[in-house]
Amino acid sequence: MATVALVSVVALVAISFVVEALRRPPKTPDRLEWAQAIPIQYVTVNGGVKLRYIKAGAGPALVLLHTLRTQLDLFEKVVADLAKSFTVYALDYPGHGYSDIPNGRYDAHFFVDAVDGFLAALGLREVTLCGVSIGGAISLIIAARRNPRVVAVIAINPYDYFKGRGMTRSSFLGWMITVTSEMPLIGGTVMRLRKFVIIKAVLQGGVVNPENIRPALMKEMYFVGNRRGHYRGFISLLRHAASWEEATREYRNINIPVSLIWGDKDWSRLDEREHDRCLIPGVQVVTVENGGHFLPLDRPKEMQELIVRFADTRAKRAFSDLR
Repeated sequence: MATVALVSVVALVAISFVVEALRRPPKTPDRLEWAQAIPIQYVTVNGGVKLRYIKAGAGPALVLLHTLRTQLDLFEKVVADLAKSFTVYALDYPGHGYSDIPNGRYDAHFFVDAVDGFLAALGLREVTLCGVSIGGAISLIIAARRNPRVVAVIAINPYDYFKGRGMTRSSFLGWMITVTSEMPLIGGTVMRLRKFVIIKAVLQGGVVNPENIRPALMKEMYFVGNRRGHYRGFISLLRHAASWEEATREYRNINIPVSLIWGDKDWSRLDEREHDRCLIPGVQVVTVENGGHFLPLDRPKEMQELIVRFADTRAKRAFSDLR
């Protein structure tokens, strides 16, 4: 009996590698489906990692940072309006979207270094970072480390609690992916055998209304996972997810304006939100009704208005200080 079970496991693992090898990587798009007039650009950071990004509008620099396992297209509903007030940048992290997928430890420090490198490579200054989920946590860590290029942070639903297992609250399949990813052999096998229904469940579990995320966007995010090495990067991110919560101990070092925005139906719990509020000096806290984890998709108008309002308030305060 034990022999049969062992043979079955070995066969399943072998099949999973064949399935992964047969997946067809998506063609890298040369334009955005939702904003064809905005050019797609690339920049090389940190010694050779190529990142995809976009730039739109004019005004103060606003850098948008997406969630785990998504890409810059997460902001498709807000870029056009934000570009009326800012020079908007949005990028794909390493191992996400159509950026390079380097080998490495995909922990909080890895992503912080990538965004630091992005700001430096483009020579950006007087930047407001606006991140969702791990993007929010990245923004707060960069502020805590006092990157001189950054003058303000808007952290939306930061993913820095529950040892980085917040995705388990998205859906049963989100729970399954998160838990099995920590298991040697099993995690990789499950990931290689992934189906669209899994990423669909996680993404729809991040919005209050499933209609707030386009089926075509979900499909694209799923097919991006067929890029060579993508699934390994995602597993590494999940296995080092505790690093996001560990990094919150740095938040006390923040000395620039911070707006902390929560969707009232985010995966985080009230005590986890209060933990961040208590750590960040002088933080402004806002809760958006009927907002889930993917707030740019759920409540784009409210998010855009909050960003503009925060930027205006910060600018007026800075002018008053100069006087």
